Amino acid sequence: MVQIRKLALLREQAFAEMGHTADRPVVRAVALIAIVNPCVGRFVRDLTDLIEAGAALSERVGPDLVRMLDGPAVAYGKGAIVGSSGELEHGHAVLHPKLGKPLRAAIGGGAALMPSAVKIGPPGSALDLPLGHKDDAWSRGHFDAVTVSLGDGPRPDEILVAIALADGGRLLHRIGEGAPR
Repeated sequence: MVQIRKLALLREQAFAEMGHTADRPVVRAVALIAIVNPCVGRFVRDLTDLIEAGAALSERVGPDLVRMLDGPAVAYGKGAIVGSSGELEHGHAVLHPKLGKPLRAAIGGGAALMPSAVKIGPPGSALDLPLGHKDDAWSRGHFDAVTVSLGDGPRPDEILVAIALADGGRLLHRIGEGAPR
């Protein structure tokens, strides 16, 4: 069972770039979840507890993230910052095998791989959380990132898990499909 120390939700709206206002704002919703790392300080061959934690976290926050958007989710991303007493593989175990399925259920699909980033860092570390289109991995207008951090996490014995949804791509993108001509 995953032990959550802190859960923070962030809602970001983008309205304009370089003095040009978009037809509609793009909303990004991010969950930051500081969890206790059950594998901290030691090599653990079986990372099943962390794999299961990914699914449980996604199932818990997915519906909240969907409600925070102004429209349907079209982009997603995931990431983790592992505290200094853990290893990168701990973050990857949370993110990759099972986190995606409950999030895809919450948004009603998602054929493309969910972009991700994992790093080791101290409390307050920033993570550039990558975003990509949920169905089209080559949708250039959806290649994006949102920078996130949690002031007191991850602590050395924690993993900070980040899960994001967006109801649009980059605001006023001008390359690739759907770009104004």
